[in-house]
Amino acid sequence: MLPKQAVLSKITQHPWFKISIVVLLVATIILYLLRNLLLGSPVEAYAVTLSDLSQTVVASGRVMTPQRITIAAESTGRVNAIPVIEGQTVKRGQLLIQLNDQDARASVAQATATLAQAQAKLRQLKEVNLPDASQNLQQALANAEQAKKQYERTRDLQARGFISQAQLDEAKRNYDVINSQVRAARLQVETNRPSGSDLAVATAAVAQANASLHLAQVKLNEDAILAPADGTLISRSVESGDIVQAGKELMVLAADGETQITVQLDEKNLAKLALGQKALASADAYADQRFDAVVSYINPGIDATRGAVEVKMTVPHPPAYLRQDMTVSVDIETAHRSNVLVIPTGALHDASSTEPWVLVVRNHHTVKQVVKIGLRGDDHIEVLSGLKAGEAVILTAVGTIKADMHVRPHIIATK
Repeated sequence: MLPKQAVLSKITQHPWFKISIVVLLVATIILYLLRNLLLGSPVEAYAVTLSDLSQTVVASGRVMTPQRITIAAESTGRVNAIPVIEGQTVKRGQLLIQLNDQDARASVAQATATLAQAQAKLRQLKEVNLPDASQNLQQALANAEQAKKQYERTRDLQARGFISQAQLDEAKRNYDVINSQVRAARLQVETNRPSGSDLAVATAAVAQANASLHLAQVKLNEDAILAPADGTLISRSVESGDIVQAGKELMVLAADGETQITVQLDEKNLAKLALGQKALASADAYADQRFDAVVSYINPGIDATRGAVEVKMTVPHPPAYLRQDMTVSVDIETAHRSNVLVIPTGALHDASSTEPWVLVVRNHHTVKQVVKIGLRGDDHIEVLSGLKAGEAVILTAVGTIKADMHVRPHIIATK
């Protein structure tokens, strides 16, 4: 008997074997072609279904606090202490930076002493000088009355020849001197009255001393740099011992308030935007955790260089991980339809023309069907007319399928 391998070799080398193989291949191809001819070419088609549809605008932006406050010194000085750290939450009025305040404290002490001196002088004018001047005036008036009587009596005696002219002249001089004393005493009283010049000067001195003390206190307060609002310190560029200049940024405070997201959107989307629209956002660092946002501001101006419009969204319930300047992705829902006919975006031909169309399968044949479209979503489009629920459409990517072809569709549900 021949070995098994020899028998197989003899069979495979026989001409009829090769002819049989060729015939089998040809028969297989013919059967496949006949099957496609009879049953139609196999093709994937997507069902036209009723579904909710949302139109969204996608953008990326950054997390922003309502206000960033630059913390700076109002005067040049040396930093004595910094009792806070970057990232710390602070309250309004809390000490952030303490500058050396020895000179300022000395100025306050000096101004306080000057004010006390001016106030003492004013009190002296009101409580001592005016009563003394009034008393002196009363005494001068009494002396003047006495001198007048003495002068009149002397004049009468001189007329009767009892005394000389020299004695009369002496009495007249004495009377004139006392009258001048009355005038001086009266002037002193007027000077020390509330409307008098000495009191006015003393009052002005007190006011000036008060102003000097206030200025010294302001300078002292400037050496203690306080938080202007509740918030979080997001940066710090100063250390203890540094010499700082007036107006130079030392810290940045993110004031508390509503967290916001700011994005730049292509101006072609402007017509779709409206205040109050809802959005879903996610930080790039936490992409699987989405949170709500609401459109709160649309800039009325356009950035001409970028062709973009600034849009801000408030975050009603910001997650704990959200930080200033985080990069976020945002889906803004600009429109929504419920229970409408939808097809995959990829099934629409000539989408920008006046007569967009689809290839729909009807009775196992492809038909070019003009449709009227409505809302455009990310992956699906609303069909207003031209199709019915349950029909199937073919994606444009299937380039070998044309209109009026016999097909065998494999229906895939539209998601």
